[in-house]
Amino acid sequence: MKIAFVGKGGSGKTTLSSLFIRHLAATGAPVVAVDADINQHLGAALGLAESEAAAWPAMGEHLPLIKDYLRGSNPRIASTETMIKTTPPGEGSRLLRVREDNPVYDACARPVELDGGTVRLMVTGPFTDADLGVACYHSKTGAVELCLNHLVDGPGEYVVVDMTAGSDSFASGMFTRFDMTFLVAEPTRKGVSVYRQYKEYARDFGVALKVVGNKVQGQDDVDFLRAETGDDLLVTVGHSDWVRAMEKGRPPRFDLLEDTNRLALHQLQAAADATYAQRDWARYTRQMVHFHLKNAQSWGNARTGVDLAAQVDPDFVLGEEITAAV
Repeated sequence: MKIAFVGKGGSGKTTLSSLFIRHLAATGAPVVAVDADINQHLGAALGLAESEAAAWPAMGEHLPLIKDYLRGSNPRIASTETMIKTTPPGEGSRLLRVREDNPVYDACARPVELDGGTVRLMVTGPFTDADLGVACYHSKTGAVELCLNHLVDGPGEYVVVDMTAGSDSFASGMFTRFDMTFLVAEPTRKGVSVYRQYKEYARDFGVALKVVGNKVQGQDDVDFLRAETGDDLLVTVGHSDWVRAMEKGRPPRFDLLEDTNRLALHQLQAAADATYAQRDWARYTRQMVHFHLKNAQSWGNARTGVDLAAQVDPDFVLGEEITAAV
């Protein structure tokens, strides 16, 4: 299952995504965790020292390798230089699977040992001073989007992405790449403003969206979130001594997490798992193509000097039964 955590800056989405990743690891599930936020904090939230997190290989720095591997023998892609972040797979493309080993994981992923299990962590890489004035953060997340476009996952497998804050993911089609989007909202007007944006933008794309109320202090906060988000409110989370210790760099054993928060994580997993029955690979592929053509027309064709519409394989539908090219 592909799961995104979104929300405004400071809402606690990285903390909640890290807790969810720890929860999945404790169940023994295979997990690929991706830090796609402009502020790279997921590694630290998973227990890495700052020096370790800073040394993690950045996906953006391995984009040529990623493109070369995913391109495979797809005859519709003339060269890796003509691949953009929305390039869809077709006959001959190589696909990624959660449980496998492949050159993309070898270059960009590293194992993180957690209580009860191990997850693969991948990071986009930080937005540096050298990028100022010459690049936007969407160029960093392009590697994530390409990988999601070529990813085939099944039940009981999880890809958890900590997204950039706000509604920036709507600048491309990446917001449609997930089975479930958890929007972390504080019980304030600013806290629910991103929810309204997501709800409006995602309305026509069948995006499964649930709200996780964070920093909730009482029933009045719950009532406020319920009034603002209705049935989209899935769970609420309040103060956690476990989280406070984690933020100080001294996390207790994960099985000591408060029962109320443990129950909330189970509810998140149940909600994500329930979307599997509604998977529509044909619609997923159509949306991928839709945003590729949109990006091709607006900037991709001019940048690459070719008609990127020719990269679309009209007979290809991504799905679990597809056999990856070798």
